[in-house]
Amino acid sequence: MRLAVSVLSACLLGNGIVALACGGGGMSSPSPMPSVQTPRDKARDAFNAGVHDVKQADKAQGSAAQDLYGSALGKFKQALAQDATLPEAWNYVGYTSRKLGNYDDALAAYGKALSLKPGYADAIEYRGEAYLGLKRVPDAQAAYLDLYAGNRALAAKLLTAMKSWVAGQRANPSGAANLDDFDKWIQERARIAGQTAALTREGAASSWR
Repeated sequence: MRLAVSVLSACLLGNGIVALACGGGGMSSPSPMPSVQTPRDKARDAFNAGVHDVKQADKAQGSAAQDLYGSALGKFKQALAQDATLPEAWNYVGYTSRKLGNYDDALAAYGKALSLKPGYADAIEYRGEAYLGLKRVPDAQAAYLDLYAGNRALAAKLLTAMKSWVAGQRANPSGAANLDDFDKWIQERARIAGQTAALTREGAASSWR
């Protein structure tokens, strides 16, 4: 799991205010002011706590991972309750919802992230994986093509997820049908990516804009 934004910048903190009191004989020492958190501060703290849980969840397995994803989801929602304009928080609501199997909720969250930050590559890639979870293959293919035009590294990640998904579906008696065409498409895209990567110094990790 890559972390598009692991920590919201400390620059979100408000500037401290120092009050100077002037007496009859001169200027007194400034009185200490209590620290008051703004909604943006609270959103940042909840977001960072959620990212911490995601890091732990990605390393865990089974019920322990699910519990951590659930905890992270709650914290990202707390962040958005304080500031609903954070695309990174919406993206992680999508990520944790997807990990918990709530694909429709994940898609809605990715859509919100992309409405706030058009072209947000992380959200496009994650949404592509959510489409796979719902067996919406054409939508997953479209997500890959969008990424391929702008972020080769994430396009490659989604293509890898597609290969794994096809393998899992083939191993599942109730898996998706008509996988052969999709498998051929994946192989063709991998071939094209390999050919074009050789034309750049950066290789497959390069970004074409």
